[in-house]
Amino acid sequence: MHKYCGLCKLEFEREPGFFYGALYISYVFSVAILAIAAVILYYFFDDPDTSAYIFAVVALSLLTYPLNFRLSRSVYLHLFGRVKFDEQYLIV
Repeated sequence: MHKYCGLCKLEFEREPGFFYGALYISYVFSVAILAIAAVILYYFFDDPDTSAYIFAVVALSLLTYPLNFRLSRSVYLHLFGRVKFDEQYLIV
């Protein structure tokens, strides 16, 4: 991720190791991906064998990793970084 915001020059990393807490948020997102994949496979694909579950979860986890990484850091920054939304930098 960038060190500063390109528009408002907000420093993203408040202190060294600030984003270690984002690992917990990333874990929640990963569990949600696992649960959604399991429900879809169970109900829509007539409960396939275990290897299909493993392949689907690993594939979805790898495909959504970049989104999960940035989203978890962004959520953590907004929850614990005291970031305030400023309409001046709203891109429409």
